[in-house]
Amino acid sequence: MNDSIWTRQRRSAPSRETLSQGQIVAAAMTILDTEGLSGLSMRKLAGRLAAGATSLYWYVDTKDDLIDLLIDEVWGEIDVPEPELAGWRAGALLFGHSIRAAVLRHRWLPEVMYTRPSIGPNAMRLGSRGLTLFGAAGFSKPETDLAMSSVMSYVLGTVSAEVATREMARASGTSEDDWVKQIVEQADALATDYPGMLESVRRRTTVGLDTGLTENFVFGLDALLDGLATRANR
Repeated sequence: MNDSIWTRQRRSAPSRETLSQGQIVAAAMTILDTEGLSGLSMRKLAGRLAAGATSLYWYVDTKDDLIDLLIDEVWGEIDVPEPELAGWRAGALLFGHSIRAAVLRHRWLPEVMYTRPSIGPNAMRLGSRGLTLFGAAGFSKPETDLAMSSVMSYVLGTVSAEVATREMARASGTSEDDWVKQIVEQADALATDYPGMLESVRRRTTVGLDTGLTENFVFGLDALLDGLATRANR
């Protein structure tokens, strides 16, 4: 594996440089959130900052380095409550919802978060606080690792699918409600031999896409935490 921006010794920018790494990350985040990964280039970023492209390379060696910084910036947005304040289960619930909200704000994240290790300072801080939160449930240390991993895997997997679903609706060129209506019409035509499946599709789409996706997420997270609570109390 190539060396990481987190382990590489940083060089100092010339005194004449007025940019900061924070400014670069903030501008890149705006581009990603509005245009996606395909819209981000070092040249476009330099133009947004009214700087020469070479100025950026004093702070980030490559676009991959920039993506690492951006991913870690998102991890820094996630709330990990102290178990003393909320209790471990309520804290884990808030933790899960905070992860989902962060990914929905930054819908490019699922495309890159599994392509590199997350070892930046915000990721490390999130992990450390998460272990404290789940450890308060009374799990052994190995089970604490697994409990936190299970919740993060559920949340990130579910919200990644949600992002893809919302992107399909957006790419259809219609409203989310019209897109859902089209799906139901197609199901009506194709699922005549599977009435139970057709009823399920209709139940899940009559509430609207946003409500349906949220209900799906909430039910799954609650069920997972119920299971962890039962295991912790055993």
